[in-house]
Amino acid sequence: MPTSALHVARTGLEAQDARMRVIANNLANIGTTGFKRDRADFATLAYQEQRVAGQQSTGQTAFAVGLNLGTGVQVQGTTRIETQGTLNSTGNTLDLALDGDGFFQVELPPGGQVGFTRAGNFTLSADGTLITSQGYALQPPLQVPAGAQSITIAPDGTVSALTPGDAAPTLLGQLTVASFVNPAGLRAIGDNFLVETAASGPAELGFAGENGRGQIRQGMLESSNVNVVEELVEMIEAQRAYEINSKMVSAVDEMLRNANQTL
Repeated sequence: MPTSALHVARTGLEAQDARMRVIANNLANIGTTGFKRDRADFATLAYQEQRVAGQQSTGQTAFAVGLNLGTGVQVQGTTRIETQGTLNSTGNTLDLALDGDGFFQVELPPGGQVGFTRAGNFTLSADGTLITSQGYALQPPLQVPAGAQSITIAPDGTVSALTPGDAAPTLLGQLTVASFVNPAGLRAIGDNFLVETAASGPAELGFAGENGRGQIRQGMLESSNVNVVEELVEMIEAQRAYEINSKMVSAVDEMLRNANQTL
């Protein structure tokens, strides 16, 4: 059964509404630490083939072109854009940013599932464990002794501090950075966390600065990579496309009304 232009226009409205939702989420998270903007990707729906190019038109001739009618558009998916955000100095010793690729690892409750994040605004728990603002422990766990001073985190993730009674800094451990073959395949679950999927592949752990992983910058946070101007341009474009599809609905409705009145 042929698909009417009314149905095609409706798919356009739904697609642009989804695109606007993606843009709205990007703009809402412009101040979110380590946030990566999303892009809506579209794909055509199935075509209704009424005549095949090359099909015989007469006994001696063939059609040079076919007759294919599209049935609309659909949102194929959303792609997370992994470009680096600006690194802003905070002066906070426990604020960390990744200058390059990779993710920090955090143990999520319940069950100890591992979450991955670019947001490095960490703090210390009551027992000195390095945790997120939600209270989730960084992995592998790092504990700072009571009374430790001058905590230093090197670009390769080596953590040291001056402890009471020691003249030289004490090595506390070394942070690891997770990387993925396809980081765009990670699934966002909220609270700045991502979890691995079959599309992302398993996490590959290593030290900062090795095998393409970014280096750790102490006292800095990575800002969102959302560009306000680009998002506003996208918003205007989506708005105009929505209006055009709305006018198409009105035009087709008027055509059908005229046909009903005439016939």
